[in-house]
Amino acid sequence: MDAIETTVGTARAFATSLLAAAGMPPAPAQRTAWALVTADVWGLGSHGLLRLPHYLRRFAAGGTDPAAELRVIRDTPATATYDGANGLGHWQVWHAAEVATAKATTVGIAAVAVGNSGHCGSLGLYVLPMVAAGQIGLVCSNGPAVMPPWNGRRPVLSTSPLAAGIPLPPPRRAAVVDLATTAIARGTIAQHQAAGKPLQPGWAFDSEGRPTVDAAAALAGMLAPMGGAKGYALAFLVEALTGGVIGPHLATAVADPLSPAASGDAQRIAHLVVALDPALLDVDGSARSRLSDLASQIEQAGGRLPGALRRFDDELAPAHPVTVAASTVDSLARAAAPLGITVPDHWLEGRR
Repeated sequence: MDAIETTVGTARAFATSLLAAAGMPPAPAQRTAWALVTADVWGLGSHGLLRLPHYLRRFAAGGTDPAAELRVIRDTPATATYDGANGLGHWQVWHAAEVATAKATTVGIAAVAVGNSGHCGSLGLYVLPMVAAGQIGLVCSNGPAVMPPWNGRRPVLSTSPLAAGIPLPPPRRAAVVDLATTAIARGTIAQHQAAGKPLQPGWAFDSEGRPTVDAAAALAGMLAPMGGAKGYALAFLVEALTGGVIGPHLATAVADPLSPAASGDAQRIAHLVVALDPALLDVDGSARSRLSDLASQIEQAGGRLPGALRRFDDELAPAHPVTVAASTVDSLARAAAPLGITVPDHWLEGRR
């Protein structure tokens, strides 16, 4: 059995119970569980429940504070900056997105920064408050250095992920762009390692800078930029906006969340959320109409809008199915035992 079928409600409840048992307050635990399970529903298993055992290990080792609280550093009508106090990023970036949405509703454009934070998973999740309000949302983040500069020989940049949400008039949903600037997300490398699968050529280098298809060697080495020098340039931009502007760490000082040896080291990641109202930028009051026309032209040309297959919250009832890799279930069972949490019985059928 390579995977188990469960439901969104069961998976979220289990993840919430694990996070709470590890010391997270109820609301942050619930939002984090929501983010992990929604990533799995979206087919982004590299940022789904696969990550939960790593977070729990970091809690236990002191590398991430499960009880962290956001602290306001500064607040203006159009901006806000928060110190994440070395907490997990999922609930912190969601809060930043809600704040940015509220500010942009009043002033038209807003930027909210969270520094000294932790990994936050799939960035596409955090555009949802903005597109629900008819706003364009932009999110970017940094992480541990895994990408060399173009023609470089050592890692300097992270996967430098970024996401954007574009609101579209009904009956369409918002378009969601969500990508890493590396050829592949690092969590996908971890998925391949857990499943014992080789990587595709061109995805990664080993620690000596040699191309590799071995997932373990890639995790200890470097990832290739997407699109060659253009991907590197985009990664530099994201790193400048996050680690450079917000801080407190550049990618080269960010602890690897997938490394057991770095479990006790604080990550101190930076996240940036920007919300803007299209109605305040167009020249003729027709922004919504043109965005609808753009979507139609994409579809009429035989294309698909970015994120078109992703289900939003109003489509994800507790009974909605979700698939979890068997290797992830095994890792979760091992992580749950010391916390006194029991893995759902049907998750272990065939795993014994």
